[in-house]
Amino acid sequence: MVMGVWRRGVLAATAMTAVLAMTGTGTALAAPDTGTDAPPSSAAPASSADPAPAPNPAPAAVPGVRVTNTFWYSDRRVAIWVYSPAMGRNIQVQLLLARDWNASPAERFAQMYMLDGLRAQEDQSGWTINTDVEDFYKDKNVTVVLPVGGESSFYTDWKQPDKGKTYKWETFLTKELPPILAGQWRANDVRGVEGLSMGGTAAMMLTERNPGFFRFAASFSGILQLSSFGMPQAVQFAVRDAGGYDSAKMFGPPSDPAWKEHDPYLHADALKGVSLYVSSGNGLIGQYDTPSTLPYLATNYAGVGLEVLSRVTSTQFATKLNQLGIAAQAVYRPSGTHTWPYWQFEMHQAWPQAARALGVAADTPKCGVGGAIKPVADKHKELGECLTPEYGVPGGRAQDFRGGRILWSSATGAHVVGGAIGGAYVASGGTDGFLGFPISDELGTPDRKGRLNKFQNGYVYWTQATGAHPVSGAILADWAKAGYERGPMGYPTGDEVDTPNSKGRVQGFQLGAYYWNPTTGAHSVQGKIFEKYGKTGYEDGYLGFPTSNELGVARGGRFTRFEGGNIYWTPTLGAFAIPTGKIFDAWGQAGYEGGRLGYPISDQFAITGGNRVNFERGYIEEINGTAVVH
Repeated sequence: MVMGVWRRGVLAATAMTAVLAMTGTGTALAAPDTGTDAPPSSAAPASSADPAPAPNPAPAAVPGVRVTNTFWYSDRRVAIWVYSPAMGRNIQVQLLLARDWNASPAERFAQMYMLDGLRAQEDQSGWTINTDVEDFYKDKNVTVVLPVGGESSFYTDWKQPDKGKTYKWETFLTKELPPILAGQWRANDVRGVEGLSMGGTAAMMLTERNPGFFRFAASFSGILQLSSFGMPQAVQFAVRDAGGYDSAKMFGPPSDPAWKEHDPYLHADALKGVSLYVSSGNGLIGQYDTPSTLPYLATNYAGVGLEVLSRVTSTQFATKLNQLGIAAQAVYRPSGTHTWPYWQFEMHQAWPQAARALGVAADTPKCGVGGAIKPVADKHKELGECLTPEYGVPGGRAQDFRGGRILWSSATGAHVVGGAIGGAYVASGGTDGFLGFPISDELGTPDRKGRLNKFQNGYVYWTQATGAHPVSGAILADWAKAGYERGPMGYPTGDEVDTPNSKGRVQGFQLGAYYWNPTTGAHSVQGKIFEKYGKTGYEDGYLGFPTSNELGVARGGRFTRFEGGNIYWTPTLGAFAIPTGKIFDAWGQAGYEGGRLGYPISDQFAITGGNRVNFERGYIEEINGTAVVH
């Protein structure tokens, strides 16, 4: 549910009264109920013709805004975290990159901002959770921008922080984010926006308040009046229910002028020149609803009342546009409540109009498959239709399909790369990066838990639990000797990166990490020894880099050598570190763990005049440079 559960009994009566009032007075131009959700042809109170595009200023960089992290879900779905000085934190934005992103590396693309509902989550957009937005836009030549988070925010700038959050969404979306998209993600200055419920309200609000920023704006079941009698109170109930927020911190009390300043209805005249799409159901049972025991009502009681509210305010908003002579497409569904399947439907229906407004083709251009790529495509029917013609990449050729890419070089032939592995491959630099070209299609791992692609200079492994990560070079060679993913380290859980002290490289695995530097080579540190290594400061501590993998010793014990000492572990005693020096040497002379002292039972610790390590059957003290065994 997008806006929460309202009082069911009161809501049901109110919903039916509002619906009957609307259909009885003829305020809404509703088509006969055909049992489908096709948009009625006579449902637009204003003209549906597309206006000429409005001028769109180039964004200016905002000091302090920067991308702090990037994660590739696939070769065309990526999450970026952008630090917002206005909000004082990182904001996640997911991008569904335009169809020709790979095929046309010099091209810039229009964007479609897609805004979430009142219960927006902090990890994913509701659009990716609840609709087919990713698959739908795969063949569209526009980059979809999905802000993540903003629960109950209305994507506006709040007067005061609430619940520990400083909401400055309008500033972020219209000032801070655009230079990042233009500078790093090949965005041009053509933008559209559409949203559902709260996001529909915000789509119109942001468009009015930022003239020329958007060329297309769509509200799917949005609440398009904010300051009329009772509306501030309704918004307060909604944001309180959806997360416990206080709308007075957004716009002030109902008497505050900010409510009118942000009201889409009152500022409809600012939408002249923008291609507009407004839709809503009417709260009656539709094809995606389950009937309740009450006549005409779905079990989605909250969705009934919210959709009635949307229908009333959307109708009044469209009528206002008509009075102002502003062209718009208003689509009133003959049924349906406030829920995601209807918004997915509207996303599909609005696309042709959005495409015209953004100046992109509504249909996918035809493409053929030939040459060395064709037999691979014929073999892999799961790839689906081609989205682009074959195109050149550094060192070879490529072609994009709905389910992945096929890459070819004269040295490697043609192979499929897709999904999360395709995302990790792009993150590594693709054909221009260290992995080179694929030398296999995607394969299952021997343990049947994961997938992998082989490349000229490494592999990319994936599991549901660990994600997709490349393994290459000396780390791959040592991991291979240990049995790959079936060995003691398991699957990679991160990419290979520089160590914090910049003296080597490190890569995380399920049971530890691999370390490498030019002097020591590549070695793994795992399990309890890895935990102890962390307590000593990892490679930046006194132990330095590992110089061996984990080795077995007497009585089921294990140890790993490091530049500055060893870590020993047994099942009964645990893990302890002994640095190189006089105590370590004296223990060696006594036979190490197989001698009379046995295993260490403490790390080295300071005593008056020196240091000490306790063992199973004694201890060694170093005082004034002399080690004595006790």
